[in-house]
Amino acid sequence: MTDNSRTGERADILDILAEQREMLLITARNLTDEQARTRSTVSDLTVGGLIKHVTATEKTWIETIRNLDDTTTFDMESAMVQYYMNDDETLAGLLDAYADVARETERFVLALDDLDLQVPLPTAPWAPEREWWSARKVLLHIIRETAHHSGHADIIRESLDGANSTLQRGADAGMTFD
Repeated sequence: MTDNSRTGERADILDILAEQREMLLITARNLTDEQARTRSTVSDLTVGGLIKHVTATEKTWIETIRNLDDTTTFDMESAMVQYYMNDDETLAGLLDAYADVARETERFVLALDDLDLQVPLPTAPWAPEREWWSARKVLLHIIRETAHHSGHADIIRESLDGANSTLQRGADAGMTFD
């Protein structure tokens, strides 16, 4: 939902990110914990695992901007486990964590002095040389990651029970489909 009380580039970035989060969250609507951790396609991905992943991804990228550590490396081990909703995790807990991260991202972005701030990226096996991105580009990357995984979640949800985010969002707006 667009917040018309804010203007400017930061507001635009936060509004687009909020729209992408909304589409992802629609895919989790009314799912049980069991459904949220169900593989409904040949992929290992689940709706719960994707929500856990985007939460960790957004949090990590905001910390990358905040900390400006030019010695950091990508942690492949923790990156792989964040795709899986564990048996002791609940969808409600994952959604609460995602909401907390969203609020922290908004506070951080609104307080950020300079979107042109140069941010050192972690090195990784696929990027062994350190790269530097603007804070703006990192935020746009968070939007891309959220949208990318929202699409995955939508396919998983549709495979589970036929629901999809477009029809659910239309129904929220009062549209009827025959």
